[in-house]
Amino acid sequence: MSTLTSDTTTMDAPTARDESMEREDPIIEAFGDMDLRGQPDWLQAVRRSGMARFQELGFPTLQQEDWRFTNVEPVAAFPFRPAFRPADREPDIHEFPFFGLKAARLVFVDGHYAAGLSSVPDSLDGALVTSLGTALANPKTAPLVEARLGRMAGRDDNPFAALNNAFFTDGLLVHVPAGRTLPLPVHVLHVTTTPGAAVHPRLLVVAEANSRLTLLESHVSTLDTPYLSNSASEVHVGDNALVEHCKFQDESLAAFHFGAMHADLDRSCRYRFHSIACGARISRNHIRTLLNGTGLECILNGLYLTRERQLADHHMVVHHAQPHCESHEYFNGILADQSRGVFHGRILVQQAAQKTDAKQTNKNLLLSDEATANTKPQLEIYADDVKCTHGATIGQLNDESIFYLRTRGIDSDTARRMLIHAFAGEIIERIQSDAIREELDTLIWDRLEEHEAVSVSIPAGA
Repeated sequence: MSTLTSDTTTMDAPTARDESMEREDPIIEAFGDMDLRGQPDWLQAVRRSGMARFQELGFPTLQQEDWRFTNVEPVAAFPFRPAFRPADREPDIHEFPFFGLKAARLVFVDGHYAAGLSSVPDSLDGALVTSLGTALANPKTAPLVEARLGRMAGRDDNPFAALNNAFFTDGLLVHVPAGRTLPLPVHVLHVTTTPGAAVHPRLLVVAEANSRLTLLESHVSTLDTPYLSNSASEVHVGDNALVEHCKFQDESLAAFHFGAMHADLDRSCRYRFHSIACGARISRNHIRTLLNGTGLECILNGLYLTRERQLADHHMVVHHAQPHCESHEYFNGILADQSRGVFHGRILVQQAAQKTDAKQTNKNLLLSDEATANTKPQLEIYADDVKCTHGATIGQLNDESIFYLRTRGIDSDTARRMLIHAFAGEIIERIQSDAIREELDTLIWDRLEEHEAVSVSIPAGA
């Protein structure tokens, strides 16, 4: 089993320990306990830079504009215990969503590659689908990782991405050569099994010019106790390539999930990213896309379903740096009980990005008088020949629509669930992969059927 970190086993082993660091800080202490033996110098530099960046930024506070709706104090107070060692037992993954999907599947348990649970066909039309640890151990593939890893994530003001740079143990590498089409979707399944653990999943995708790829990223757990899942993804889409990237987050309702997704997009490519957030006590998706070539299309979709006291936050910047590009963002939230949804989206159009066509929409459906939605779509435009729009809505179920369904013999609860499902379907139907879309549609409907809160917490006047 390949891994990028392991437990320190001897007192005189070279480690990342720096005696000038304050040992009382559990994060700094954990970094000092990491064993970096055998890791290349450039990777150690990425880790040290990540740790230094986190120390510079610290945990965000409500006084910071980008975090004023998301309080991470419970995360800062969390006893930080990185999962340096693989779990003693492998989980049964058969019951997790998308297990039946015909795909090249890599499984990571507590951030460590589980080869026995993974299944990758021998022939993938020349594409490389493997773990980062395996790739780094191979002289033929190690240069690819060195050239790309850490070039996007952790370089902005996101302290959680910096933490991932410092602590990730392993992750997925997908490389699709120029002109190749991956015959199967790639499914990376991240499973957390250790109570109180801090795991840092990593993903690196390189789709060369004229290539095609469908990627499904799942984050699940066997636990109902607190833990921290802090992922980071770096995606490079080459000229005229097509990448569809779906992220399904279904962590424990006691967990904290942070995900940094950075995409660098080249000329005439098409990139579609779908974020489906159902789990975690506090979750935040930090999305950054750089439209770095002319004539490309970037579509970002999101659906968040929250209940009880969950908080789901999507924070994104779509950076138009070149002319003749399109970007479209559609995010829907369904909020029940005392849960909260946060959407903060910014379209940034540089002066050179003439002929930009950009649209950003956020819609929130409140199923309870106590549910809250905070939404802030923004446009920042420095070009003078553009077509950009943005908007947001917050509301409850429509009385007339419910009445219409009831006149057709449908009971009130079923009518409400049908309308909620249709609202979710506005996002799900945008997924191009038939297999992923169909299973996700069934899963969302089942969730609406399962949770009584969807029906009983709806205001009486709705």
